[in-house]
Amino acid sequence: MSQPDSEPSRLPDSGDEPVPPRREPVFNLPPVVLALIVLCVGIHVLRVYWLTPDQDFAVLLRAAFIPIRYSGQFDLDFWAFSSPFTYTLLHGSFLHVGVNMIWLAAFGSPLANRLGTLRFAAFFFITGLAAAFFFWAIHPLGQAPLVGASGSISGMMGAAARFAFRIDRSSGKAAFAGAPLPFGAVLRSRAAVTFLAVWMVINLVTGVVGFVPGNEGQIAWEAHIGGFLAGFLGLRFFDRREPRQA
Repeated sequence: MSQPDSEPSRLPDSGDEPVPPRREPVFNLPPVVLALIVLCVGIHVLRVYWLTPDQDFAVLLRAAFIPIRYSGQFDLDFWAFSSPFTYTLLHGSFLHVGVNMIWLAAFGSPLANRLGTLRFAAFFFITGLAAAFFFWAIHPLGQAPLVGASGSISGMMGAAARFAFRIDRSSGKAAFAGAPLPFGAVLRSRAAVTFLAVWMVINLVTGVVGFVPGNEGQIAWEAHIGGFLAGFLGLRFFDRREPRQA
């Protein structure tokens, strides 16, 4: 007969000494989040230490998002359709990729636990696409390449706002719990509004000033806002449907 759940587990042949509680790992990233981090960091390391400047330029020309490509002055080739997705995997510096991966781990992990691997991957690339479109709408003739996962991560922040940034750890792993809050409820949450206000000010200031220590490129605040809006408004298209109560 099995022991009742209320009694502590015991080691075989260890007398009355209870089994010490299992400690949760410090890094408990979902596989899809870990895969994206490894991919982004690996691509940047490869570009910096393996490719020549000419080869790296060729990569940027094909995989980065360049708004003027869609101005009608150029033929739309394969790269024109793939770069609105692949640009999210490229970064401008080690600081750029490092900061983005920290935010990806923080906001992507609970969201990936809720959505699942395929839905989260779709969320990552679709919000990245929305970020690129928003950037293009403001700079349709821009020639500077847009790179980085910031737009997709901003989409995750938009999704997190739908839960007022609350994380439920009762199941043993971080996951946003319950149904997403209505838009009005988010705006009534002091914590959510405060975070979003600070985030918006930081994006606008860094975008206008155009300088962040250690980062050579300009901050694309337009892409951040586009990704955020896509995640905030479109979360339900990716969210799993909760089972109905009988």
